[in-house]
Amino acid sequence: MHAPIKARATRREEGAAIITALLVMALSAILVSGILWREQVQVRRIENQRLLGQAQWVARGALDWTRLVLHSEADTLPSVTYLGGLWSTPVARTRLSHFIGAMSDDSTQVGSTWLTGTVEDAQSRFNLRSLVSNPSPGVLEVNVTQLQAFQRLLQLVGVDGQLASKTALYVRAGLSHSATRFENAGTSNTSTQTQEDGSSFTDNPGLEASDDDTSKVASLLMTDTDALLDIPGYTPAAVARLRPFITVLPNATPVNMNTASAEVLTAIIPEMTLAKAQAFVARRQTVFFRNMSDVSLALQAADVDGVTLDSSLYDVNTSYFLIHGGVQHDRAEVDRTTLVWRDPLTHATRVVRVQDQL
Repeated sequence: MHAPIKARATRREEGAAIITALLVMALSAILVSGILWREQVQVRRIENQRLLGQAQWVARGALDWTRLVLHSEADTLPSVTYLGGLWSTPVARTRLSHFIGAMSDDSTQVGSTWLTGTVEDAQSRFNLRSLVSNPSPGVLEVNVTQLQAFQRLLQLVGVDGQLASKTALYVRAGLSHSATRFENAGTSNTSTQTQEDGSSFTDNPGLEASDDDTSKVASLLMTDTDALLDIPGYTPAAVARLRPFITVLPNATPVNMNTASAEVLTAIIPEMTLAKAQAFVARRQTVFFRNMSDVSLALQAADVDGVTLDSSLYDVNTSYFLIHGGVQHDRAEVDRTTLVWRDPLTHATRVVRVQDQL
């Protein structure tokens, strides 16, 4: 009787050993698969970083090419920027290989890279920085003419015009601790008589100190239109309606009459209605303005009389451009907007700021 009992015990031990071995093998497989999964994720992450870095370098190369176009075209027409120029030609979604050709027999990576791009005249928009002027070094005062223009623009797009004063005060507060408060010193605006004493500048654009909500907070230097959301009264919907018509540049700039939209023209020229501005823009499609005399004649043709063309408000040339570029490189995508400044004398370009949306 002891033999069968011993045999059964032996079989139980063998079965337990098999089960233990299976459990060890299963646990080992789980651990190994986890290690392999983590390694795969790490490899994928490194590969994504490589693709993103390559896409950013392609975007940088496209930006340099665009800056070369801006430089060379300014050499051809040094004092005029108009919408019919080469710089305004958009680049539709195009393979990178179409620009540089096949680099090798294996051009898979080049063939999987696509480019898109447009260049926009930043001075075709209303510059919020122009709300504040520097009549003397270190002195910041609200420019009444620009304040009234911005108020008309707000009303034109269906936003409360009273926000213009708050915006001007916010811009001035942000500039108060900036080195740019010393720029444009000595410039003045003689095209308006908005103040009782004939001055174009004011310290208080229609707001009492107790009403100025922006004085209760430390305002940051405004560098983007989204900063309007920090001002009480602005909503995301209002900023979205304004965004196509406004910008923030490092210094006060005139509006380019060759590229400005009808809404911006209506805002900066008090004598112009939206209908007249649309007729002005339609006339501009067939001929561009080489100087301010051409602009004066076009305004007369649009039945807009009595406009004093102050060079601080109006111009036919541009120094600031917004370059919108997109790169799709395999899985990586880069959407980049770059503000570029072009020297009006040497035509050399300089990158002012870069914003990426990854």
